[in-house]
Amino acid sequence: MLPATFKLCAGISYRHLRNMTGLRRQAAVAISQELNKLAFAGPGPSKWINQVRRRSSLLSSRLEEKPFSEVEMSYIKQGEEALQKSLSILGEQDGWKTETIAGNGDKVLSKMLPDVGKVFRLEVVVDQPLNSVYDELVERMEQMGDWNPSIKEIKILQKIGKDTVITHETAAATPGNVVGPRDFVSVRCSRRRGSTCVLAGMATNYGAMPEQKGFIRAENGPTCMVLHPLPENPSQTKLTWLLSIDLKGWLPKTIINQVLSQTQVDFANHLRKRLATPTAVSC
Repeated sequence: MLPATFKLCAGISYRHLRNMTGLRRQAAVAISQELNKLAFAGPGPSKWINQVRRRSSLLSSRLEEKPFSEVEMSYIKQGEEALQKSLSILGEQDGWKTETIAGNGDKVLSKMLPDVGKVFRLEVVVDQPLNSVYDELVERMEQMGDWNPSIKEIKILQKIGKDTVITHETAAATPGNVVGPRDFVSVRCSRRRGSTCVLAGMATNYGAMPEQKGFIRAENGPTCMVLHPLPENPSQTKLTWLLSIDLKGWLPKTIINQVLSQTQVDFANHLRKRLATPTAVSC
């Protein structure tokens, strides 16, 4: 029975069959039933069976949801790619160089990567619980320009499912206009796994938001923020921000590196001030 079941599932890989929701649901249910039989048949590779069963259950639940278009799926894939690549970069502990350490312990590190260029890593502790930080950075993303002077405006152009958005961000002018007007179009995704939250993003193309007159279209990513409560004090949140940006134009690298590292330090300070405002936490 199991080989026949997998033939059924292989069949839905064809486009004209994949669009038949009932057939897809039937395939997912059939797999789940066969795996249950195998799991209780006696000794064997029960570990991988349970893993596949869990994925099968997830597939069944997703089939009940509204299907995404091919374009939407491409954005979801881009967001997932940004997340995986960012976490891979953060997972490599060797090669990081200290850029600055503030008096309160905030730290900015940097590293050169062959296929990305120079990336920056901010590590800070915020005296607020994880949910407050997450809500400010994700749920109230479009309000970031109200408290972060480096951002003029963030606008959500499209929401795709629960975890993926397309955004347009306009950077504020830098002191002395060292860096001219820049804007960004990005795909962003958020994931929550237990007590850890990951917010990732990268540059993308979005037909409804072409390059704007008066702005240089810069590119970011892969970039991400990782949030998790401190084990010894859950009311505090450890925030790690991986920043990778190509500002385009003809700016000297020394100026770019100075601006980006300082932007991270300033961001941490402005975020603390925002979260310390009662109206920000209670919104």
